[in-house]
Amino acid sequence: MADNKTLALIGCGLMGGSFALAAQQAHQVHHTIGYSVPHASAHHFYELGVIQSIAASAAEAVAQADIVLIAVPVAAMPSVFAAIAPALPDHALIMDVGSTKRSIIQAAQHHLGARFSQFIAAHPIAGKEKAGHSEPFAHLYQNKNVILCPESQSNPAYLKQAHSLWQAIGATPIILDADQHDRGLAAVSHLPHLLAFAYMDALLQQPDATDLLALGGPGFRDFSRIAGCDPTIWRDILPDNQDQILPLLHAVRQAIDTIENAMTQRDTTQLEAILQRASQARINWK
Repeated sequence: MADNKTLALIGCGLMGGSFALAAQQAHQVHHTIGYSVPHASAHHFYELGVIQSIAASAAEAVAQADIVLIAVPVAAMPSVFAAIAPALPDHALIMDVGSTKRSIIQAAQHHLGARFSQFIAAHPIAGKEKAGHSEPFAHLYQNKNVILCPESQSNPAYLKQAHSLWQAIGATPIILDADQHDRGLAAVSHLPHLLAFAYMDALLQQPDATDLLALGGPGFRDFSRIAGCDPTIWRDILPDNQDQILPLLHAVRQAIDTIENAMTQRDTTQLEAILQRASQARINWK
């Protein structure tokens, strides 16, 4: 039965904790064992009831698991795969929640060996908008997309299990290959975050930055919102997916140059055409 399964949670943060709570409420798992660095995070999750036991190591956490969820920063994935590989049961579904997929899949393939067929790379399109501590909640993934990136070596039974599990906790699974994922997320997530961070940093370099920020209203709030995301996550994501981000960044630079040229030439016809095209596209989106 699904609700007799044991979940090993590696990484006790918002994403992993919310998955554990949702899976428990949906009767997909009965017991969750957690491991995290710092260890205090696992103890906090135990006190909250998010996990029912604490492991002394990642390997210990997965040893009796039916499902393994790795919810650590992108740069930490290889070391986690290496740590858990010798202890993984031959029946356990293994997933991650990382924001890039090609490098994670490569690391899994390198370290998991024969267990790689049990690994389904996953990226739920959900999270928080501000850096800092945030308690997990069971409905984080409700009505959110989760991208699953199976490989040719993936066992179809584990893909089916992953698909059903995410559906059970309220998410909508989408199947993409890793290249499609990293290209798509570079366009709609990674580059927008980069631009928001860059814009805020540029504003802070102005001698009257405090006065300028005091004038901010709804437009500023909307544009700069994602600059409040956790820098420790994005310091890993941006370089990891740079081959997909940088060409798009170059395209944005060209678009800015074109707008700047239209402004300096007072070519309001061209300027309006550019703004109208962009405005209509945004209105038509969803």
